[in-house]
Amino acid sequence: MALDWWRIWPLTVNLMCMAATTSTPQPRLHIKPGTTWSDAFARCHELAPEAFDADRLRNLWGGEWRRTGDPLHSHSPVDGSPIAGPPMLGQDEAQEAIRAALDDHKEWRDVALAERKARVRAAVDAMDAHRELLALLLVWEIGKPWRLALTDVDRALDGVRWYLDEIDGMIAGRSPLPGPVSNIASWNYPMSVLMHAMLVQMLAGNGTIAKTPTDGGAACLTLASALARREGLPVSLVSGSGSRLSSALVRAPEIGCLAFVGGRSAGGQVAAALVDTGKRHFLEQEGLNAWGIWDFSQWDTLAAHLRKGFEYGKQRCTAYPRYVVQRQLFDRFLAMYLPVVSGVRFGHPLAVADDADPLPELDYGPVITADKATELAAKIDEAITKGGVPLYRGDIADGRFIPGQDTSAYVPPVAILHPPASSALRHAEPFGPVDTIVVVDSEAELLAAMNASNGALVASLACDDESYARRLAGELQAFKVGVNKPRSRGDRDEPFGGRGASWKGAFVGGAHLARAVTVGPDPDERLVGNFPSYSLYPEV
Repeated sequence: MALDWWRIWPLTVNLMCMAATTSTPQPRLHIKPGTTWSDAFARCHELAPEAFDADRLRNLWGGEWRRTGDPLHSHSPVDGSPIAGPPMLGQDEAQEAIRAALDDHKEWRDVALAERKARVRAAVDAMDAHRELLALLLVWEIGKPWRLALTDVDRALDGVRWYLDEIDGMIAGRSPLPGPVSNIASWNYPMSVLMHAMLVQMLAGNGTIAKTPTDGGAACLTLASALARREGLPVSLVSGSGSRLSSALVRAPEIGCLAFVGGRSAGGQVAAALVDTGKRHFLEQEGLNAWGIWDFSQWDTLAAHLRKGFEYGKQRCTAYPRYVVQRQLFDRFLAMYLPVVSGVRFGHPLAVADDADPLPELDYGPVITADKATELAAKIDEAITKGGVPLYRGDIADGRFIPGQDTSAYVPPVAILHPPASSALRHAEPFGPVDTIVVVDSEAELLAAMNASNGALVASLACDDESYARRLAGELQAFKVGVNKPRSRGDRDEPFGGRGASWKGAFVGGAHLARAVTVGPDPDERLVGNFPSYSLYPEV
């Protein structure tokens, strides 16, 4: 094989990184006072005792917070310590909650838009008043560093404020759906994706019901839902396993629309369950987002984008875990990339050396669970054992930790050259701080490698000739394609969707989200999105 000489690179890379850094002893760290899980939960219990018992969370439907369901024995990914888990319901109670959500929906759809706007605005203001508590819950439940947790809350609230100003024109002449919107979302963005969507759905005249993600975010969503319900918003929040609640939350005749965010396996099961129902739906699923590099020289600019790309350990739907690099540029790519990956900062998001210190500025904390960290380690070992070349492997000792803390959910950054076709990392998104790199010689190889996952949400091309890059972009199976910059989900009026297997149903974002959860006067209306009988894409 022409690449055999790359087998020496792990040693070379480690030596380069050792030479580039000076070892200095870290100060002894501890959790910043006032930021412990017990501090956060006590504040929630005091603020919203109807939703937070002293020892557990409650479920919400029919306007009542109910001490029902068996709480999971959950642990924080931050340090393995116990936290309040979601109270898991059975199918009968979920069906009861769906019927109550329909009753809420029937009342709410007749409320005048001006009144709906006033109540949603009041709920947003209440959440804003407690934004730091919501963010602290996100740190403990899903491991987001403090700055990113605050950003998640702020994006949700600022986004809904934009809809409050724009909603009149978006839904003029349109009506709410025949039933409430059922929301099933992954754990990584409880506020800026799930709660944001629910508030817009209610603003458009619909009742809502959401299933709390099992892996994290239950307490944050419980507090946000308590503040929303106090303002009279028709929100229901339930917990339970997807397999148990699927028939109620996906197929129940009362449901007017299903909004799903998650992986392809679960998404495929949901899509199969929807086939014969005719329900309105939008299903966001994963894809292997790729960044192609061809005839390029702006390395400092690319380095800044790649460093930012490690935020939250690449645990987001628009992360870029795959780089496809022209062979003639690989040496220059590597010279740019290695300092970036070796400079990534990870560790305990709430650890400080002195009580007065600000919370640390990290790129990421833990992955969502210790099991996920173990899964990633197995995939990394598989890719290398089968022939992939480890270009960089960080060390857990490089993290910023409290002495003696549990670090089982932390994964140092890893980069693998040419993961073999038989390995999981070749075609699937790792959803963690793991990059894979593929070297190519032709335009055809570049496109094939970037389209490896049968559809993606985003892609980018780094190329000095932007007109050439835009031509290549037309051959990529990604909804949004950036040229010399990354693409993201977007805020406010920016549409969002996916091509191929990465998205099913209506697209969202701006007026597209408002139309997806309302009914227009034309019975033959064709929404923008991917449907069994057609695909219709907006300008991006």
